[in-house]
Amino acid sequence: MRLDENSRLDHHKGMTLSTEIKEIAARKIFNSRGEETIEVDIKTESGFGRAAAPAGASKGGAEVLYYPKGGVDAAVKIVIETISPKLVGMDSNEQEEIDLLLHEIDGTEKFENIGGNTAYAISLCTAKAAADSCQLLLYEYLAGHAASELPFPLGNVLSGGRHAHGRAPDIQEFLVLPVHAKSFWEAAKANVTFHKKVGDILRGTRKAFTSGRSDEGAWIADIDNDDAIELMTKSCEEVSQELGIECRIGLDVAASTLWKPRTGRYVYSHQNIERTPEEQVEYILELIEKHNLIYVEDPFHEEDFENFAKLTKKIDSCLICGDDLFVTNAKRLKLGIQKDAANSAIIKPNQVGTLTDAWNATKIAKEALYTPVVSHRSGDTVGTEIAHLAMAFNCPIIKTGVVEGARIAKIDELVRIEDTLGNRARMAKISVKGGK
Repeated sequence: MRLDENSRLDHHKGMTLSTEIKEIAARKIFNSRGEETIEVDIKTESGFGRAAAPAGASKGGAEVLYYPKGGVDAAVKIVIETISPKLVGMDSNEQEEIDLLLHEIDGTEKFENIGGNTAYAISLCTAKAAADSCQLLLYEYLAGHAASELPFPLGNVLSGGRHAHGRAPDIQEFLVLPVHAKSFWEAAKANVTFHKKVGDILRGTRKAFTSGRSDEGAWIADIDNDDAIELMTKSCEEVSQELGIECRIGLDVAASTLWKPRTGRYVYSHQNIERTPEEQVEYILELIEKHNLIYVEDPFHEEDFENFAKLTKKIDSCLICGDDLFVTNAKRLKLGIQKDAANSAIIKPNQVGTLTDAWNATKIAKEALYTPVVSHRSGDTVGTEIAHLAMAFNCPIIKTGVVEGARIAKIDELVRIEDTLGNRARMAKISVKGGK
């Protein structure tokens, strides 16, 4: 799975390294929501890796199962008693071989027997141990020294839907993307400034606003969808003028959570509105055109490839992104590409179980000119790995919140990477595959 083998080997010419796996350990820890999750350690003769698995609040139906029967406890036991004896002695450099072995040990398509999060923690931990053995950062190990393009941060500023508590917008996330920032630091600062601006406006205009935040650190307020988008648009204009950086806003509709199969309607309970699929297409299109949206994620439920395609065909300057639609799954992504559904895909490695699977989905997306967006999960860990995966996979966007601790960890890691790269650092290019 290493993307630039020659670069990695040249760095260590003449050095003797042992990347053989010597020891594996597993334990329970807590994620950012206080939920139990699995963490894995792998030791080689020359290095060490540690990785934990995140969890989503709204999950696609086609995602792998997080854990086997018995939950995290059962997963830890499986790692120690079943997986460890098979992996000890293998070469941590052989990422694809190890990821394939995880599939073989499990024997099901959705990791029902060992758990997708178990597979993910081991797969990621393997790469980290190999990178450490080679005295390289994870992204350098995976992609070589040529990797120098930093992603733009897509940040959740205002939360609704399943990411909120109490009365809040029906749309799950209201996002900001600083599309013309010249550096990652400048982009991250723009998002932080934007987040603060929205909070200040809410405090100044809504007496009931208590500065509450969601799992991802985004504001939660008793505000309807239309007012929330207007607020985001106003903040976007002010921050863009203040910093001299063009910011544009986006949405994660998470439409599967609004869809009612029995009635065939999308139900926006906060506003007491129901929309047919046809009305949903027109509603999303209106929002894109009125507010110059740069990004719309999951505007339809996870099996509605047809209306994804209808919407994508009508736009030419907005990313229509599939998350629940694709779940980082190569088969579903290929089906979506055949149907011209969307022009962007979320990449969440724990949705599919291994780094190899996530990289394969990323390659498929790129070959179809879909923009890949590496993403966190709402119940995350403080690990910085997706920052490195965004660099290694050359994804132009990373979706990882704005200010909450587990999100800041990823943002700050990209700040460090940019600083280390020095004059070689440059921002990635965001392109939109238009339908018009």
